[in-house]
Order: sequence, then structure tokens, then C-alpha cells
Amino acid sequence: MRRFYLPPRMKQIALDIGLARGPTLASFCPGPNDAALTHLKLWAGSPTRSPVPTYLWGSAGSGKTHLLKAVAEALREQGASVGWLDASLAEPPEFSERWAVVLLDEVHLYTAVQQHAAFNWFVNAQTLQRGVLAAGELPPADLKLREDLRTRLGWGHVFHLQVLTEPERRAVLRQAADARGVFLSDEVMDFMLTRFSRDLGSLMQLLGELDGYALQTKRAITIPLIRSMLENH
Repeated sequence: MRRFYLPPRMKQIALDIGLARGPTLASFCPGPNDAALTHLKLWAGSPTRSPVPTYLWGSAGSGKTHLLKAVAEALREQGASVGWLDASLAEPPEFSERWAVVLLDEVHLYTAVQQHAAFNWFVNAQTLQRGVLAAGELPPADLKLREDLRTRLGWGHVFHLQVLTEPERRAVLRQAADARGVFLSDEVMDFMLTRFSRDLGSLMQLLGELDGYALQTKRAITIPLIRSMLENH
């Protein structure tokens, strides 16, 4: 079975690919964001999806990237190709007519080059009646982007995503652990939420690293195991 390795922030821990699934719409815990999730499930699942754009905004940890990646995965499972642009892609490719939708993440961080590409993608997508799903940390009116791009991001469906409360984050962690076949005691959960970043993405990465270390050492996930992993990497 194929295996992959985590970045050198921690000692490379072998993880089973099958235990580290990417984001899906089913694995998103909506909390107060149910309207956005329902909208995206219907939109991504429709063979004749609306070309009206959708924009998600909210602070870090509210689930924007999870939802964009989940939509990308849902479309790939249908055999559709997507265009993806985030702030790490310094030189975006040209728009492709093969793309069923365009996904624009982290728009609040776009450089002038990325804004130019995003506008071009947007115009082409609209011309060909393709969908556009975008996300950023600010509402459309507050984005420091070129005006023609900013206004287009705001004229369709706009959803404000809220960060999950602590009980909701616990529920997501529990669900993710159960999916991996991992038991997290309340004591371990308390330790994770008080000693590490409470950003859900960081917590999910930590869970993956703990799962890998537990598999490697053939031990259950306990507070001593967490401390041992930190001391040894």
C-alpha cells in the first residue's frame, strides 16, 4: 500500500494513505454554517449547476478551504475537471475550457498577477456558463482587490462562515478520530484543545500526526504518547 510522509516539522512519520482522507462535504461539521453546506451540496451535486457565483467569507479556521477542496473532490468523483487558484500559486495557468467550475481560494491575499488571472477565469467561466466558487476572509465590499473582480465576487450567493464553538470542534475531532478507528479520551481531547492551536485545520493535522505516531509505536493515543512524540521530533 502506498505511503506518504509528513513535512520535516516533525520527524517523518509514515501514515497510511487510507487513513488520511481529504476534505469532503460529508465530513464538514456545519455548526452555524448549515445554509452554506446545504447550498454547496445541491450545487456540486447538480448535473446542471447554476453559473451564478458563490462566495464564502469568514475568519481563519471557519472552514472555507475545506469546503472548496470538498467541492473539488465531489466534482472529480463525477469525472469533472476544475480550475484551482490560491495565494500560493504565483503563476496561474490560462483558463481551460475543460473546467466545469473555477475555485478561487484566499482571494484576500491575491497579488496583482493572481487578480488578473482570477478575473480572466471568472469572465471565461461566465461566458461558458461554468460555475465559480470563491472564498476569502473579508466580505466582498471590504476586499482590497481590483474593482471589476471585487464586484463580481459579490453579485451572487454570499455566505458568512462562523468559526465553530469548542463543543463543535470537539464533535469534529471525535468524528475524525472515529473515522480513523482511533479512540480519543476526554482527557486527551482537553489536552489537545488547551495546549495546541484551536484552529480546526491545525487540530486535524495534529490528529493525523498522532495517529501516525501511534501506529509507528504501536501505542494508544494518550497524553504521555503526545509528549513522547513532541520530545522525539
